Amino acid sequence: MTTHPRTAPRRPSGPSGPAGTHPRGRAGAAPRRLLPPHVMFAERLLAVLSGERPVHWMLGHTIGEAYEQLVQLAPATPLRSPGPRPVLRRCTAHLPGHDMAVEAFATIATGDRVRAMAFRLERGPDHRWRCAAVELDGLPPGPHPGLSRP
Repeated sequence: MTTHPRTAPRRPSGPSGPAGTHPRGRAGAAPRRLLPPHVMFAERLLAVLSGERPVHWMLGHTIGEAYEQLVQLAPATPLRSPGPRPVLRRCTAHLPGHDMAVEAFATIATGDRVRAMAFRLERGPDHRWRCAAVELDGLPPGPHPGLSRP
């Protein structure tokens, strides 16, 4: 599966004003592609675990132990890179026999390192996907006092 860059291409300034200031839905605009749920969640988790977004940004997008797992992992910003911004390289999903859960695995480039992240999504009665579990680099969920920035 291909992933998309974390930043949108820059639009040149034009008669409609500076880049990014034109209204949504203008005539001739390219349709926005929807990302599969596992890719969207991989991007969200990357934003939290790199320190780009606060943990509470995942409230309403997690169930069960997942939020507590993020609360334990995020303060150490384990996916922060001293160099370039971390990017999602690849994200694959496995459906374990039904369409109510997705188990996903992502690889993330953090500078010259490649990190691994696994997570589980579950579809609720409202048909929304929520993250149910997160693991990073094979560490079991829970407190990680020795976890430090790469």
